[in-house]
Amino acid sequence: MDLATTDPDSVLDALDRRLVCALQVDGRAEPGRIAEVLGVSARTVTRRLGRMRRAGVLRVVRMPDIEDAAVGALLLRVRVLRGRVDTIAQALADRSDIPFVDVMLGGHEVGAVMMSDAGARDRLLYGQLPATGAVTETTTHAVLHAFADAGQWQAGWLTGQEAAALARPPVPRPATPPPLDDLDRALLESLGEDARQSHAVLAGAVDAPESTVRRRLHRLDRLGLLRTHATVDPRLLGMAVDANLWLDVPPGRLAEVGAELARHPQVHGVFATSGPTNLLATLFCPDHGGLYRFLTDTLGPLGVTRAETTITARAVKRAGVLLHRPRRP
Repeated sequence: MDLATTDPDSVLDALDRRLVCALQVDGRAEPGRIAEVLGVSARTVTRRLGRMRRAGVLRVVRMPDIEDAAVGALLLRVRVLRGRVDTIAQALADRSDIPFVDVMLGGHEVGAVMMSDAGARDRLLYGQLPATGAVTETTTHAVLHAFADAGQWQAGWLTGQEAAALARPPVPRPATPPPLDDLDRALLESLGEDARQSHAVLAGAVDAPESTVRRRLHRLDRLGLLRTHATVDPRLLGMAVDANLWLDVPPGRLAEVGAELARHPQVHGVFATSGPTNLLATLFCPDHGGLYRFLTDTLGPLGVTRAETTITARAVKRAGVLLHRPRRP
């Protein structure tokens, strides 16, 4: 399905969007709990979520803790010869250490997030990308601080009361990383593929008794390790424009501006970075007029000295999920 020629309202209706938003709040919420909060039957919830997942328009995966995952990650802006952008984007998306890949409007830039060690980083930046003969320039920003990431964004189809009813109690960040054994890591890896797997399915995947899996998941949840991300094309939620704002902010105001942008409902990521700019904000807007209003009304008063705006033409990979053209539910 090509969403450039298909009305998103014909793919997901209002209830579908509310269900997606429920999973943005808690990706492992049981159908009965969602049904109670939204005032529909559990059977309706199960049927609609199953339909969206089978059609490929919705997938829920586990996301690592924002501090563990984001700080130290690399934000890549790879400029590519025209006609080669799809090849480079797919090659980056095929890597397990790159969870986010976008093709930017204009057809000559690929944006990517890389989470890897120095050896893999250097091989990619100094060897593999130049060896393609298709890359003209690569700009690299290291994430220094994360104010918000994609796992925290909600599309706004729920009331505040509904979102609060579905939200899990906040978990304090441990002072030191909790000890994990092989079973814990196997469960987290499996949830990284599909965070809505049942206890029985997970037990089969990790070859452990279901009762043990239940106990381990309860422990991992108490440790705050079961953050989830509902991966869906934002256009299906009424957000037609996905933009990156590369900002210059006076250093003394960096924390203030980052925190202020992170609270905005359209923003799905805010990161302090190294490189030519020092703050990246990513946001969804209903249209280009909405992006203009954000720039003038929200960004303007914050004292940003320079802003470069880039628009995503096509998302290739989000939260580790390769995106495919969805089929009609």
